[in-house]
Amino acid sequence: MIDVDGYLAVLGVDRPAAPTAEALWALHRAQVERVPYETLDNQLGRPSSIGAAESVARILRGRGGYCFHLNGAFAALLEALGYDVTLHRAGVQDEVEDPEGPGGDHLALTVGLDGERWLVDTGLAGGMYEPLPLRAGTYTQGPFTYGMAPSAVVPGGWRFAHDPRGAFTAMVFAPEPVELSSFAAEHRRLSTSPESGFVRVLQVQLRDAKGVDMLRGCVLRRIDAGGTEERTIDAADDWYDVLADVFHLNLTDVAAPERAALWDRVRAAHREWEAAARR
Repeated sequence: MIDVDGYLAVLGVDRPAAPTAEALWALHRAQVERVPYETLDNQLGRPSSIGAAESVARILRGRGGYCFHLNGAFAALLEALGYDVTLHRAGVQDEVEDPEGPGGDHLALTVGLDGERWLVDTGLAGGMYEPLPLRAGTYTQGPFTYGMAPSAVVPGGWRFAHDPRGAFTAMVFAPEPVELSSFAAEHRRLSTSPESGFVRVLQVQLRDAKGVDMLRGCVLRRIDAGGTEERTIDAADDWYDVLADVFHLNLTDVAAPERAALWDRVRAAHREWEAAARR
């Protein structure tokens, strides 16, 4: 069981009287606007589980997560509200599809409504603002244009193509339903392996109707119809202010020594990146 009313309060959405398309769109928009994609626990050495109840509890205390947390929690909310939700094995990919299919580094959701299925994904790192139909075509949401097409590799699968300014190129998912627990091993790798990008570099993103805010290490970007604004944050206090003010993250459970160590780690990674860029 999850705290449905508490979750809806975080989203600022009233409990819908029925599982309608209008309510689903409102829930999706609210989730991506208010619950950040973030990898802070990996940087803090606090990898969490991906159980839906724990992920919902994270959201209620002012935190987010990445796809397994965000979509796992959102799926549980939608199911509690009466929606027909399916979890899918997915993978973030490059321009050419991997012939092996999705690797399981992403959890995708689909929802059936009025005889049609929709991609519902609140864990795509600043991606979709609203659900997309499983129909081939291009779709514009705010300043970004996305593509949907049948997978060229996975029978019955689909491929989501991100806007060229997005944080990744594409995502492919298989049609078969899976359980949230099937992602546990991949989550363990992504959250603990020294080779994981989620461990090496802190990432925080939050979508809204007009664009996306992205923090990668010390670099804050705002991407919208006007282009891309970028600045490097050089002071710990300013960096923590950005986490609180831009991304609505509650870090009251992070003690002062942990805050200092986290900033030192993020700053050191940024200096390494700067040195590599100058070579």
